[in-house]
Amino acid sequence: MASSTVRPSTQDHSPEGDIARRLLDSAAVLAYDPATEVDWDTPLDRDCHGASPEWSTLYGTAYWREMTEEQRKELTRQEAASVASTGIWFEMILQQMVLRDVYAKDPTSAEVQWALTEIAEECRHSIMFARGAAKLGAPPYRPHRLAVELGRVFKSVAFGEAAYAAILVAEEVLDVMQRDWMRDERVAPFVRTINNIHVVEESRHMKFARDQTRKRLAGAGRVRRRINALVIAIASYVIVTSMVNREVYANAGLDGERALAEAKANEHHKSMMRSSCAGLMEFLASCGLLTKPALVFYKRAHLI
Repeated sequence: MASSTVRPSTQDHSPEGDIARRLLDSAAVLAYDPATEVDWDTPLDRDCHGASPEWSTLYGTAYWREMTEEQRKELTRQEAASVASTGIWFEMILQQMVLRDVYAKDPTSAEVQWALTEIAEECRHSIMFARGAAKLGAPPYRPHRLAVELGRVFKSVAFGEAAYAAILVAEEVLDVMQRDWMRDERVAPFVRTINNIHVVEESRHMKFARDQTRKRLAGAGRVRRRINALVIAIASYVIVTSMVNREVYANAGLDGERALAEAKANEHHKSMMRSSCAGLMEFLASCGLLTKPALVFYKRAHLI
C-alpha cells in the first residue's frame, strides 16, 4: 500500500534540489511498509523457487541437469537468501556513506532530506531481506572475512563519486535480476513481493546515485578520475563476487566442491551477469570511469 506521508516543504532551488524534491514527492506517493505488505505468516511453499532458475549459478551445467526438481528449488532458495544477506551487508555500508556525506549539511535542503529518506528506506529493506532469508530456511550468510574488512575500510574512506558509483553498481545488478524474479510465477509469492518493493524504491536510489556521480565528477581532474575508477571497479568486484556464498551448495544438499567448480565455469551465468550490466557499463563509460585498470576487475567479475 502506498504511503500517505506528505513531503516536508523545502526551500532548495538548486538543480540538485530539483532532483531531490522529485524523489521526495515520489517517496511520499509510492512507498511501502514491508512489515504489512509482505505475507510473513503463510508457511513457505516448498514447491516454489526462491529465484528464477535461469539466475541460478548452476543453471545450464551438467550438475543442474542431474539435480532433481526439489534440489533445484532448494538451491534457488539458498541462493536468493545469500543475495539478500549480501544486500543487507552492502546496505549497511551504503547507509553509513550517505549519512557521512550529508553530515553537517543544511538539513532543510531537499538533498539532505532525500538522503535521510533513502537511509530510512534502506533500513526497511535490510529488515525485509533478513526476514525473507529466514523464511527461506537459510542460515545467516555473510561475505568472507576479507570482503567484510575491505567493506569496513571502504565505508570509512570512500567519498564523492567513489561512494555513489559503488552504490549504483550494487543497486543496478540487483535491480535487473529482481525484476525477473518478481514477474516469475515459479518464485515464492512473498519473495516476489519483496523484490517488487525493492525494485520500486531502489529506482529512486539509483537515480540519486547517478546524479551524484555525475555531479561529483564535474570538477574531477584526470588523476582523481583514474584513481576513483579503479576504486569503484575493485568495490564492484568484491560486491558481485560476494553475492552467492559458497556454502549455499552444501546447504542445498549438493556436493559443495563440485558445485563450486561448475558454478565458476558456468558461461550461462556469466552471460546473464554481463547482459544485466550493459546499461551500467554504458553509464560508467560516459563518466570516464572505464579505464584499462578498472576493466580488469569488471571482466573478472563478468560484468563486461
